[in-house]
Amino acid sequence: MSPPREPGGRLVSRYTLAIDQGTTSTRAILFDDHMHVAGIAQREFAQHYPASGWVEHEPDDLWDTSVATVREAMAGASVGPGDIAAIGITNQRETALVWDRRTGEPIHRAIVWQDRRTAAFCSKLKAEGREPLITAKTGLLVDPYFSASKIGWMLDQVKGARARAERGELAFGTVDTYLLWRLTGGLHVTDATNAARTLLYDIHENRWDDELCAIFGVPRAMLPEVRDSAGDFGETLPDLFGAPIRIRGVAGDQQGATIGQACFTPGMVKSTYGTGCFAVLNTGETPIASRSKLLTTIAYRLNGKTTYALEGSIFVAGAAVQWLRDGLGLIAEASRSGAMAEGADPTQDVYLVPAFVGLGAPHWNPDVRGALFGLTRNTGPRELARAALESVCYQTADLLEAMQADWAEHAPAGGETVLRVDGGMVASDWTMQRLADLLAAPVDRPEVKETTALGSAYLAGMDVGFYPPPEQFADRWRLERRFEPSMSNDERGRKLSGWKDAVRKLLA
Repeated sequence: MSPPREPGGRLVSRYTLAIDQGTTSTRAILFDDHMHVAGIAQREFAQHYPASGWVEHEPDDLWDTSVATVREAMAGASVGPGDIAAIGITNQRETALVWDRRTGEPIHRAIVWQDRRTAAFCSKLKAEGREPLITAKTGLLVDPYFSASKIGWMLDQVKGARARAERGELAFGTVDTYLLWRLTGGLHVTDATNAARTLLYDIHENRWDDELCAIFGVPRAMLPEVRDSAGDFGETLPDLFGAPIRIRGVAGDQQGATIGQACFTPGMVKSTYGTGCFAVLNTGETPIASRSKLLTTIAYRLNGKTTYALEGSIFVAGAAVQWLRDGLGLIAEASRSGAMAEGADPTQDVYLVPAFVGLGAPHWNPDVRGALFGLTRNTGPRELARAALESVCYQTADLLEAMQADWAEHAPAGGETVLRVDGGMVASDWTMQRLADLLAAPVDRPEVKETTALGSAYLAGMDVGFYPPPEQFADRWRLERRFEPSMSNDERGRKLSGWKDAVRKLLA
């Protein structure tokens, strides 16, 4: 379908707009009809750490930065509401919010996906033998990372909350749902990709599951309606941006990046490097049960048809560089880390296992904490910078090794593994080269690096006919640079062996 035009031929709308609500900042990005960035605004917001392993956000910070960045992006590009064909939303996923249906007032701060406060409850469910049933329905593991145990914690810890929830007075939502509620004035909906990250959604039946709700103590009445990733999500209230704007696309951030990287063919894989790192392998219409502690999840749902994926989640990626900057004060700017790593002493083998909030895939241990191995008297800032950047590459290698094991019997013969990358860390040439070296596989960096936002903007634009169907969108994907592996097999093997040894010591 062609973009809508006036009788004279002029495009009625010239842009789509993505709200990219992330873990440490919110961005609004305008894309033109060629999917080029036409305007952008970004605002950081506070992180709250009430106890060890606990991470929270103020709900108003998520809302205020979303509205402010949309207004700033529109003003900066001299764009009015009539110029925007549709809005897409992409968001930090498993973060959980609960609010009063009548007043819209949250009952607690948002509990962030990184939060580990429910580790004991999750361990109890495992000890009771509940995990196999939960995994069979959701494709996920029982872990504090996901939303369900966070909801139960709020209902039990906030006075009177459980009784209110059972009376239907409270609503639950991931961040997309909370923003949609406020943007539209009360629409309580989500999309399949976000629902699939709650531990309450049967990804095979595509519906909320009563048995799962009972296990986690979540009243069914709290849950939003689940829709396709591209479709009608209402329209913004007129006073927010000058006039109503349609909302037509929603996807969790990693699914947004999968779409933005045009990974529409089974076997294609992307990895996003933000606060954490998330690798997603498209498995098509088949949900593959992982034998390697990866997650089976929904990549996207379009026109009622579900496409599945295998996903590996690393809790600390860019956060390791933030630790160098904010925790240790070794660098003034995150962008300096690559240059520091390049100057590190090649004779020192320093390994950082950045388990600041536990280890994600393929280990899934919420209780371990970070450690440094191989320190000498000569270890300095450069060696620590290299260890932080290499830790991300090593963890990615672990994920891809697990993915290849799960995917082997389904993969087409002779297929080459190529990793498409995006996120803030991919701007570092040193890191991307080291990633290719340790993977022994090419790493492709796209021209448009805002792939998470692009994915949600594309969903919205496709739904209103502003953008073409997926196969034509895939033809528009453009490579900025390919990083080819150049490390010797002996050196690669030695370094990977050192990493695995460091992880074993930490887990022991």
